[in-house]
Amino acid sequence: MGAQLRVYTQRIKSAQTTKKITKAMELIAASRIQKAQARVKASGPYSDAITRAVSAVATHTDIDHPLTTEPATVERAAVVIFTADRGLAGAFNSQVIREAMELAELLRSQGKDVVFYLIGRKAVGYFQFRKQEWVAEWTGDTDTPHHGTAKEIAGKLLEAFMTPAAEGGVDEIHVVYNKILTMITQEPQTVRLLPLAIVEGVAEVAAGEPLPLYDFEPDAEDVLDALLPVYVESRIFNALLQSAAAKHAATQKAMKSASDNADKLITDYTRLRNNARQAEITQQISEIVGGADALSSAK
Repeated sequence: MGAQLRVYTQRIKSAQTTKKITKAMELIAASRIQKAQARVKASGPYSDAITRAVSAVATHTDIDHPLTTEPATVERAAVVIFTADRGLAGAFNSQVIREAMELAELLRSQGKDVVFYLIGRKAVGYFQFRKQEWVAEWTGDTDTPHHGTAKEIAGKLLEAFMTPAAEGGVDEIHVVYNKILTMITQEPQTVRLLPLAIVEGVAEVAAGEPLPLYDFEPDAEDVLDALLPVYVESRIFNALLQSAAAKHAATQKAMKSASDNADKLITDYTRLRNNARQAEITQQISEIVGGADALSSAK
């Protein structure tokens, strides 16, 4: 009985230690998610302004620009996967990787070759374990993304897009990342980044009103050359921020669940330890009573 009591006591201490760690991680994630959501909100006006500018140029001109024109045939597509550098976030990393793999299978079924660009150590580890190839990777900047990382990723993607598929380039670019919907819900998002088939943000013109007039200097093509790379960069940065906020929310949820499970373990092991202690006391009392009866019978 004594050994059983020691086992239960040790398990209770282990569960209490685990609870302290998970509770601390839950509080850290709760503090970080507020900052991450504030960064997502702060990036909104700039992203909207760039979107409106690109919309105006692409909608009110008739030029054929490589970034806005559908190619005749798509031979190769790029899939950019946004994961985290760390785990302990529930299904955060696995669900975005699963979404990306399903997208890759869909693209292959359409006769397209698929190449991957990885963001986060979890995506890199997934591909390394399965011995799959990828073109480029970016790690170490997923918790608090910096704009320089987004600029580097956007430059690499634009370079690949402007290169012919026969020379190792791509005809399409898709991004897959987690978007935070609520504090307990994160959902994978799949967006075709390039070419821009449908440009968002164009204001509707009421019936009978004249279309707005635009004058582009030096010309519309040069304006698109300048705006679209900035637009892609802003979309990549927004995806990084969305992914970071979703990751902190997923970590908070996972750590709260772990803390609740630790509480349950502590309660269960405490009950078992009390039962074992009561059984040991009952056995000791029985032995004392039995010994007293034996002495009385001997007299």
